[in-house]
Amino acid sequence: MPHSTSTAAPPMKPFSRSLQKDLDVDDGKHYSADDGSGKHNSERGVRWPPRLFYLALIYTVFWGLVFYHHFSTSVQQSASGTAAAATTPTVLQLTPAAFFPVPRFFRPDPCAGRYVYMYDLPPRFNADLVRQCRRVSASSDVCKDVSNDGFGPPVTGGGEAGSLPERGAYDTDQFMLSIIFHARMRRYDCLTADPAAAAVVYIPFYAGLDAAMHLGNKDLAVRDALSRDLMDWLAQRPEWRAMGGRDHLLVAGRGTWDFLRSPESAGWGNTLLTYDLAIRNATFLTTEASSRHGNDFAVPFPSHFHPSSDAEVTAWQDRVRRLDRAWLWCFAGWPRPRGGGMGPERAEIIEQCGNSTRCSLLGKLKHYVPGHAMRLLESAEFCMQPRGDGYTRKSTFDSILAGCIPVFFHPVSAYLQYTWHLPRDYRSYSVYIHHADVVGRNASIEEVLRKIPPEKVARMRERIIQLIPTVMYRHPAAQGVTFKDAFDVALERVVDRVAKRRRAAAEGRREYVDSVDGADSWKYDLLEDGQTKVGPHEFDQYLH
Repeated sequence: MPHSTSTAAPPMKPFSRSLQKDLDVDDGKHYSADDGSGKHNSERGVRWPPRLFYLALIYTVFWGLVFYHHFSTSVQQSASGTAAAATTPTVLQLTPAAFFPVPRFFRPDPCAGRYVYMYDLPPRFNADLVRQCRRVSASSDVCKDVSNDGFGPPVTGGGEAGSLPERGAYDTDQFMLSIIFHARMRRYDCLTADPAAAAVVYIPFYAGLDAAMHLGNKDLAVRDALSRDLMDWLAQRPEWRAMGGRDHLLVAGRGTWDFLRSPESAGWGNTLLTYDLAIRNATFLTTEASSRHGNDFAVPFPSHFHPSSDAEVTAWQDRVRRLDRAWLWCFAGWPRPRGGGMGPERAEIIEQCGNSTRCSLLGKLKHYVPGHAMRLLESAEFCMQPRGDGYTRKSTFDSILAGCIPVFFHPVSAYLQYTWHLPRDYRSYSVYIHHADVVGRNASIEEVLRKIPPEKVARMRERIIQLIPTVMYRHPAAQGVTFKDAFDVALERVVDRVAKRRRAAAEGRREYVDSVDGADSWKYDLLEDGQTKVGPHEFDQYLH
């Protein structure tokens, strides 16, 4: 050990006899120190601690950090605005973690199992479609609709009818979901640049916008061109080949029917879901799903409220809870030809409403104003939701936003569609009257509604109000929100679905059961956990 050239410090007093012994002796080797006179004194020599001492020190520090991490809590602030929160004093707790931040490697990964890898698609699949918005339709201003990440123009001051929120209201078109979803995904907390670490791979293709540009085009090659181009692009990607697309997600933004045209047919829509059947391995989110396919899942239509905070949601829920509803029932919609399809159903609803003193109608407007429809929905106890161009309607989610109990006339209008977002017990939040009973004049809508006890109506409305956060799409720039919106609910279910498919592959099973096609495919998403076989269902009579 080198000699010190300066005056040595006084010898350190031993803490205890055993510790002094450890300092003086190590593996039989002795070391000396300079006593200031130039002579070495081995009896007073201070020696380095043994390796056991360092191990004990590391052990103590490690468990100390674990202790701090386990018992530390963060300061919680609630913006819920509920009465309970208002009467509970806020307590600020300073914990060890406030002074000694827990090392990053001790913290659990909040994104574990939730990472998403998002393709950087060529702009022809998304951004260019937005720039070409004027090609979609000559009858409506789609360029207005694609603004603000698909939310459309903001509606200030509650709108012309004063029936929308003061903040967070937009004139949102029902077909902009692919743009809205992409905007949320760009700000998703758990994006990853490593596809191997991802639970889901997201394809930000604006399929609905592409379909809308060419739905009436007689040139089928032009109608199908971009969808086929996408499949060719995906087929070259190693991320696609890893699971054959089974971990991929695509948000179509329209009903499934717009993408199911057979390549040999000149019918409606394009061939996105039929040209190359490999694309059917992916999970598709649509606003209306088919009851005969297992790879498309319906998610809520975007309504007009896109909040940025928990407080905005709570304030809106409190508002619709207090509304005075002057009408027993209402219908916002206009007639269809009586000849067939959904026409007779709507015609009978409109006729019954017109003959009632407890029903209000809102027909076709020369200029659509979102606040006018919302004002009607907010003024009634029950809102009629018949079929339209398809089985589903955007008005279903407008009525939920208004706190109005929906009345359905076919199970595919909601019960077999939005299984991720609406309660399985459809009687808890809605009324079902089979359309054949209405068309055949075997049922009076008003009589059915009047027989529902007031206390049950109150319970149903409260259930509807509780659903409001989960069927809306919040603003993508919102910070610190705690509620789960329609995006969060859908992505959780997609992650869960892909995880099940991975486990099935690891166990040697060919496929997870929810991706089968056929007449019973709609039943698989209604099975309880652990069930794999479908059986008779109360809605069988309406789907066979």
